[in-house]
Amino acid sequence: MTSGIRRLGILAGGGGVPREIADSAASRGLPVSIVAIDGEADADFGPHPVTVVNWGQIGAMVRALKTAGTTDLVIVGRVHRPELSGLKPDLGFFRYLPKLIRIVASGGDDSVLRRVVRFFEEQGLRVIGPGDAAPEIVVHKGPFGGERAAPEDAADINKGLSVVRALGSYDIGQSVIVRGGRVLAIEGAEGTDRMLARAARTAGEGSTTRGVLVKRSKPSQDLRVDMPAIGPATIDGVRAAGLAGIAVEAEKVLVADRAETLQRADAAHVFVEGVIDQEVTENLRKFDPRSIAMGFRCLGRANPVPHATLDAIKAAKTIEALAPFAVGRAVVVVRNHVLSVEAGNEGVGATIERATNLRQWASLTHRRRGVVGLRNFDDLTPGAISDAGAAGYAGIVIADVAPQGAGGSRELIEAADKTGIFIVQRIGAGGSAHE
Repeated sequence: MTSGIRRLGILAGGGGVPREIADSAASRGLPVSIVAIDGEADADFGPHPVTVVNWGQIGAMVRALKTAGTTDLVIVGRVHRPELSGLKPDLGFFRYLPKLIRIVASGGDDSVLRRVVRFFEEQGLRVIGPGDAAPEIVVHKGPFGGERAAPEDAADINKGLSVVRALGSYDIGQSVIVRGGRVLAIEGAEGTDRMLARAARTAGEGSTTRGVLVKRSKPSQDLRVDMPAIGPATIDGVRAAGLAGIAVEAEKVLVADRAETLQRADAAHVFVEGVIDQEVTENLRKFDPRSIAMGFRCLGRANPVPHATLDAIKAAKTIEALAPFAVGRAVVVVRNHVLSVEAGNEGVGATIERATNLRQWASLTHRRRGVVGLRNFDDLTPGAISDAGAAGYAGIVIADVAPQGAGGSRELIEAADKTGIFIVQRIGAGGSAHE
């Protein structure tokens, strides 16, 4: 590595942002080399040197970066969770295998990405954010294009910021849709585009208000490797959902395909605006269910194993955090990772179904486990029990604290016993030292 000379390496996933960053850095005279993930990176990288590696070729990945003299590394682009069957491991994969196991076993996206940063820093590379490499791709305060948010959008924007902030420590999605003060959708593990598509299917259900997609970083999110993004597809999704525009956290959200995004937004009369969250909670600690003193009463024959009890605690506390916003009748938590959250008129069954085919980084197989959280007994129906069992979840937790002597319907408990899933009722307040 040449002393005193900065050289940018880009570990590239899908989409056009890796190429945009490469072009921006090169235009300022910064040498650039790209390591593209096979099956993920799909951009034309033009004149920039590219090495293509498989997910399993960790040794080749590190070697390519070091051979290019990389000092600063940007990790950017759309990726899918890798399947074991598609890995083509090299010797470096086995050399780093203990670290890789710790990375994928760490649970939710935030934990995985923090460990990825640590891994590359241990290789002598400085991981920087996309905005550090290409400042022009970040949304700044104020309107992004020709359209502006209307005064009546302000309340929806503030409510959206509040929802994402309230869920920050639970490692849940970065986007929400708010219309007329009502939270219509909360992004889970499916991502923003699929959340917008879900909202588009119910667009126009009697509402004449504007509606806003609000996207912001989660408190304590590492923006070097997980900066929220919007792009042309986001504009299309917002328009299809009948929303007036997009409010993003200024300086903390990037724009992919900037020129195309701007053109589509103006053509569709969709505003894109950078806003400042005035109530940012700094240094918010990640939620740890092991620190929560919460008790449960088992209502049927099946009992939760320890990891399912931890998922039940997280489900109950997530529902509790959403109570002030009149959403969150149901959540699905698998391996300490919230896959889906109910909002709008989605209903319990659809929330369970949406989570069924979603997997987090910690899941190396298709085996499913986890819990369905329900706010109260009103949502514990034969359909919810059947859906939870069919999806392969271990059980159901009722989040509301049980009144003295309360119990569930005997018919429902028997149905759960026949399905082989547990049903537990929260009996402890669930306080923690850091709340």
